[in-house]
This record gives sequence, structure tokens and C-alpha cells, in this order.
Amino acid sequence: MLVLTRKPGQSIMIGDGVEVQVLSVAGEKVRLGITAPRDISIFRNEVYERIESENSTGGDDDDPATNEAVSNALQRLSQR
Repeated sequence: MLVLTRKPGQSIMIGDGVEVQVLSVAGEKVRLGITAPRDISIFRNEVYERIESENSTGGDDDDPATNEAVSNALQRLSQR
């Protein structure tokens, strides 16, 4: 793991197209802004883990409404 120190307004680059900027720091909360090409999906870790869990278990096939809701949420998140 690479550990960097950045102040609000400063950023880091990941590869050629992903920029992570520190927007603010307040107590234990850090707000980050991420600029990336549209073809790169960005998820909070807990969302990503749920996606992976759903993909590995095949989801809840008994509840199509839940599957559709998760699919719609993932589509909206990947378009941001």
C-alpha cells in the first residue's frame, strides 16, 4: 500500500486518467473527488463487496424486484 499525505485542494493521479482530489478534511471525515473516464466504474468498498457477493452467489433469484433494484442502482452509479 502506498501512503501519501495530501492537503485539501491537492490531488494524486492514478495512471493517465484517474485523479483523486482531497476536497476537505473535517475531524475524521475526508471528502474526496474522483475524476475518471466513463468506462471506469467507481464504487465505495461496501457497495463493491455487495456486488461481488451478489455475483458470486448468483443473487436472490426468488426476488426479481430486488435483483432489478440492485441492477438499476449499479447502472446509475456507473454513469456518474
